[in-house]
Amino acid sequence: MTVQLVKYQKKELELKALLEITQAINENKSAAVLFDIFKFTCLVHLNIKSILLYMSNYDHFEKKISHGIKSKVPDAILSEKINFDKASGELNIEVGEGFSFAELENYLPVFHKEKMLAILFLKKKDEKEDLDLDFTQALTNIMVVALENKRFAKRQLEQERLNKEMEIASNVQRMLFPAVLPQTDKLKAKVTYIPHSTVGGDYYDLIQKSEEEVFFCIADVSGKGMPAALLMSNFQAALRTLLRSSSDLKMIVEQLNYTIFDNTKGERFITFFLGYYNYKKRELTYVNAGHNPPVLCWEGEKRTETLGAGTTVLGAFEELPFLEVGKRNHLKGFTLHLYTDGLTESFDKNEKEYGDDRFNQFVKSNLCLDPSVFHQLFFEELRIFSTGGEQRDDITLLSLRLQ
Repeated sequence: MTVQLVKYQKKELELKALLEITQAINENKSAAVLFDIFKFTCLVHLNIKSILLYMSNYDHFEKKISHGIKSKVPDAILSEKINFDKASGELNIEVGEGFSFAELENYLPVFHKEKMLAILFLKKKDEKEDLDLDFTQALTNIMVVALENKRFAKRQLEQERLNKEMEIASNVQRMLFPAVLPQTDKLKAKVTYIPHSTVGGDYYDLIQKSEEEVFFCIADVSGKGMPAALLMSNFQAALRTLLRSSSDLKMIVEQLNYTIFDNTKGERFITFFLGYYNYKKRELTYVNAGHNPPVLCWEGEKRTETLGAGTTVLGAFEELPFLEVGKRNHLKGFTLHLYTDGLTESFDKNEKEYGDDRFNQFVKSNLCLDPSVFHQLFFEELRIFSTGGEQRDDITLLSLRLQ
């Protein structure tokens, strides 16, 4: 056989190999199928006996193809353990004891836009025949870049899906909050809600059951995003249904706990404060379920106290281990500040926490204020305190002034 005929047959095999790979890519075959076609092509059409392929995956390289390898090779290699000098073409890989690439004669790093995407190790089938490394590298490059583009497109679709999910969750959350808070002689309410991200885990509500009765609550659900928004939506629906039929806080809280536990099987929980005020009786009753204790301001006596009586977080246990309903009588004019832990867990640039004590002291220094004025003053103080710090959670403050 003439040399020219051998070269022709070799080129024909290479073209066939190229055609098979490009056809599989154009048909959008899965990564597993592409790896199988590439391995088959290399072993049948090219002068290759052993093949080993690693592909980049964030901070490490994963073994994707391994054939004809007798020595032990790692399934994954940290990117920091791989060093390739483009000038000299020298590849250095740090592997653990017992691993070796010595039996493999050639290595071909695959780059795309200065980033190493893969490393191909090879051993020739026939020592007398040459191995066209340029063609093999080009073929590897076509497949690897195609897979990288496929992975990038998948990540983009996933990000678009997540963005859409977050948008829906955000809309769901906005619908949970009351559209308008009362501003009457009997009750003035003000809320400031600063979400940490598009969808937060805080919830507040105010329900005027009648002229003489008003319910108010604040909650913080564990987790974020769509799962948290859906749980909070379910929680609000259950709460409002219960409030329509009863004013028994003990029963309401027990039922809410059962609903959350039944839905999440203890995997998620909600901290919750529920208050109920009866104007006619001048009586405040409440249950604090593991939430930051709201601050009650007795305007006549010019004093404050925190409301901690209640139970543990909702949803952690099928049955609440204890439950105490708090009660305050003979209330004429008073203010109540309900907040979530994102408020007191705000940090300054030196990682110093704002804290409950600082907030309680601010309240004591600003008694008997209109809620809107209180919020204006407080959030200016918090802004000054936390300048240079990073917001790490949702911040909610609900202030009620009842006369």
